[in-house]
Amino acid sequence: MTSKIRRSLVKTLTWRVLATTDTFLIAWLITGEWTWASAIAGVEVLTKMFLYYAHERVWNKIKWAKEYKEPHTTIFPYTKEDKRW
Repeated sequence: MTSKIRRSLVKTLTWRVLATTDTFLIAWLITGEWTWASAIAGVEVLTKMFLYYAHERVWNKIKWAKEYKEPHTTIFPYTKEDKRW
């Protein structure tokens, strides 16, 4: 079971929209300046998008706590452990 690269990219982009909005709002509340908040969020969106994507791809290669299931077929619907065949 592995994630497709496309799935990782979509997750990266949707997360960045949410996280950058959060960063913008926090920066705006702290500074009171929307220009500073925009600058901070603009830098953050670029750096963290690449970091998240790399993090996601590395975790996809780690086998820890993943369950692997063999897909059933219509020709042989039972697994080797199944005693019916």
